Amino acid sequence: MSIGNYIKRGIRYILHGVPNKEVKAYISYLYPDHRLDGKRIIITGGGRGLGFAMAKKFTAEGAEVLITGRNEDTLKTASEKLGCRYLVLDVRNVEEFDSFIEKADQMLGGFNCLVNNAGISLHEGDIMNVSKEQFDSQFDTNLRSGYFLSQRFIRYYGEKNLSGGNILFVSSERGTYADDIPYGLTKAAVNSLVQGLANRVISKGIRVNAIAPGVTASDMTGLKSEGNLYYKYNMTERTYLPEEVAEIAAFLLSDASRLLSGQILVCNEGKSINTYWR
Repeated sequence: MSIGNYIKRGIRYILHGVPNKEVKAYISYLYPDHRLDGKRIIITGGGRGLGFAMAKKFTAEGAEVLITGRNEDTLKTASEKLGCRYLVLDVRNVEEFDSFIEKADQMLGGFNCLVNNAGISLHEGDIMNVSKEQFDSQFDTNLRSGYFLSQRFIRYYGEKNLSGGNILFVSSERGTYADDIPYGLTKAAVNSLVQGLANRVISKGIRVNAIAPGVTASDMTGLKSEGNLYYKYNMTERTYLPEEVAEIAAFLLSDASRLLSGQILVCNEGKSINTYWR
């Protein structure tokens, strides 16, 4: 979260008072039963936040996992905690994808799942605060990277004559709304890509889906998973946890969801449903 947004939050607290509502989450997780045995999964942005939570869940379910990110120290620490492999990759550098795919293939002994998770939000507020650099940075990270990494994944499958692949995008509830800032626009484009790509490659034996979380505890949002989870703007006034979103991701990568492709599962308790009484 940017300094500006922390300042805005502080001003809200001054004007309206610090929230005195105490909110906790009572979350149920599926007990690991090896539902991802045989899956070899690449997760971009896997060193922290939702990427880390997904890597933890997938590993517990029997998958071989490779996480990527720009910071090697972060990746190394995460991989040691998770018991998985890692490769340094800046997803904005599309020209590195060929060599990355070769290295990932060697490290995992082949792979069959790609999770396009890496993303950023610069919280500009509205179009008048957006610079060209901010626009390009978010489109390069949130859309361009997943587009071309998926392209390379599909080409890899053709070269290896494989089937049964799975591509999962991490979108956002923002992608279901009209928007004027880059983050929301990139996620709306991701949603379109998921459906178009799913229709294109299902005959090749590759499924494409997305999860679209609401506001979840992460470095990006500045919200914490511990303590008071009060968050006024979610449906039940609580922050969502990365671990519960990871449960949905694990289902979409499992063979139990074979009939699902082109689906965008919005994980926000129905907040983005356009009902007439809201």
